[in-house]
Amino acid sequence: MKIHHIAIICSDYEVSKKFYTEILGLNIIREVYREERQSYKLDLSIDNHYVIELFSFPNPPKRMTQPEACGLRHLAFSVEDVEQKRQEFISKSLKCEDIRIDEFTEKKFFFTQDPDGLPLEFYEK
Repeated sequence: MKIHHIAIICSDYEVSKKFYTEILGLNIIREVYREERQSYKLDLSIDNHYVIELFSFPNPPKRMTQPEACGLRHLAFSVEDVEQKRQEFISKSLKCEDIRIDEFTEKKFFFTQDPDGLPLEFYEK
């Protein structure tokens, strides 16, 4: 029917929480600390659509390679204005790749990374 949510494990909860809420602008639905797992769970939304669960766990393993390792390659977000979004992120000290053009759709896109190196794509609507 549709994707319900995407779960992301971060290495530094406060840094990632700030990144996803203050830099990317996702909204907090709920935040829970699970004592038995020594883990935070932060539910995030875009336009009231639940999309990401951000988890912290003690000593999670590092991501193996970028971005061609088996498993999740990257997350892609739709944006109205690729140039504006890229400039916004650069002004917030994010390293952003150059804007590219999708050879099939002719839409603009670029990549950056979250604090743990997860590739994030921003794609023209």
